[in-house]
Amino acid sequence: MVQAVKGPDIVWYLALAGFLFCTGALGVLIRRSPLIVLLSLEIMLNGANLALIAFSRHYARGDGQIFALTVMAVAASEVVVGLGLIVAIARKNLDLDVDKLSTLRG
Repeated sequence: MVQAVKGPDIVWYLALAGFLFCTGALGVLIRRSPLIVLLSLEIMLNGANLALIAFSRHYARGDGQIFALTVMAVAASEVVVGLGLIVAIARKNLDLDVDKLSTLRG
């Protein structure tokens, strides 16, 4: 008799998702560099995606996976806009400190 291979429980996926989300939130709150803040936001979104996919797998539905793909598309566009802003700030020779940046004056 062949038994199906069962993966880890949903608790492990949610624990990892929570750890990723908290690590990203800590990076957003502590770091001053806009690039590190963007990377931390991506880590937070990856943690949320992992939770969505874990719940989708647990309940045997595809809704969470479709929503996770949508979040990935939004995250990709967020990175493009964020990196464009960082390049614009760097070209103007402004200080790349998140606390000092309030507006882009052109």
